[in-house]
Amino acid sequence: MKKDIQIPKVEDVFVAVVTEYNDIYKTQDWNAYIINDKNVDLEVVLIVTSGYSDKKMTSIFRKKLDVLPKKSYAKIELMQEELFALNNEFKVTFFEGNTMFEKTFLFKENTVNEKALQTIPLMKAKGVLLK
Repeated sequence: MKKDIQIPKVEDVFVAVVTEYNDIYKTQDWNAYIINDKNVDLEVVLIVTSGYSDKKMTSIFRKKLDVLPKKSYAKIELMQEELFALNNEFKVTFFEGNTMFEKTFLFKENTVNEKALQTIPLMKAKGVLLK
């Protein structure tokens, strides 16, 4: 029975943690984003995030987007730098047409830092990207 279940591979959907200047508070913030680099809209996008280590665990955060348009991105959450010492997991589920897709993105502990910054597609910003 399990061999008959087709699990489609997620492509061109990414999660990035981006560093951005906050004009209101005059601070350099870290924000998590979901990026849709596909040529189709994503529907009913559900994102469940949590941080954990052997000794600590954060609360679970959930976010829903009705539609994430093609070639666009949306902010998931503000991330405090203390969280980067933990493993940060983003479970993403969405529909593309009538097909449901799911993928877990994991930023391992201490992988989000200034030395790991790269240019993020579609955003013209610097951050750490998971494909």
